Amino acid sequence: MKKFVLSLSLIVAFAFYILFSRDSESTLIVPNSGTNGGQTSVLPPSPAPTPLAKKTYNDGQFVGNVADAYYGNVQIKAAIQNGKITDVQFLQYPNHGGHTMEVSQQVMPMLTSEAIQAQNANVDIISGATQTSQAFRESLGNALRQAAA
Repeated sequence: MKKFVLSLSLIVAFAFYILFSRDSESTLIVPNSGTNGGQTSVLPPSPAPTPLAKKTYNDGQFVGNVADAYYGNVQIKAAIQNGKITDVQFLQYPNHGGHTMEVSQQVMPMLTSEAIQAQNANVDIISGATQTSQAFRESLGNALRQAAA
C-alpha cells in the first residue's frame, strides 16, 4: 500500500508540475517520501530562461573551408546583409551520381533554410545525410566565424 501511495503522490506531483510549469509565478508542491514525516516540500519556480542574444555578423560574402562529407566535399558560401544570414549556397557538395546526388538534392534546401532561420550553423543533422549535414555545419561555421571577426 505504501508503494501505491508513493507512486500516486509522484504522479500527482508530476501533474502539478505540468499544470504550473507554464506559470512562472506558481510554486510546485512535491510530496516527500518519508525523511520528514511525509510532509510536502514547496519548491520555488525556476527562473524563466533568458533569451540568447542574437549574434550579428559583418556584411559580405564569406566562404567556409572545404569539409569532407565522406561521399564528397562540402563548401559553403554565406551571404550576410544587415548583420543577418540572407543566403547560403553550396559551392561544393557530394554529386557522384545515383543515390549520393539524390540525397544531396533533397537535403541542401533543407539545410539552407534551417541555417537562415536559425541564423547560425547549428542545424539539425538530417537522418540519411549525416556526413553531409556535419560537413555543412563545419563549413558554414567557418564562414560565420569569418563574418563575426
